[in-house]
Amino acid sequence: MELYKELLVQALCQTEVHITFPHLPINAEQIVESASYQALEKINAVLADNRLDDESCFRKIEEIVCIFEELGCSCGGRHDFG
Repeated sequence: MELYKELLVQALCQTEVHITFPHLPINAEQIVESASYQALEKINAVLADNRLDDESCFRKIEEIVCIFEELGCSCGGRHDFG
């Protein structure tokens, strides 16, 4: 079954695909731009917080990872602290 999936993926990767959502009120670019800007605002707020001491730096990084996770983006297993 794995070989079947690999062959199918290769065939699909070499084929031009057009996906449309006729009832979606905004386009994909607008969705990504909006989510990206919101994420940047949150990240900037975390990094600009001078109330935290150097020992809290780890928590700042964890907050940034959580922002990416809220967007459904993985930061990889290295940042999975349980």
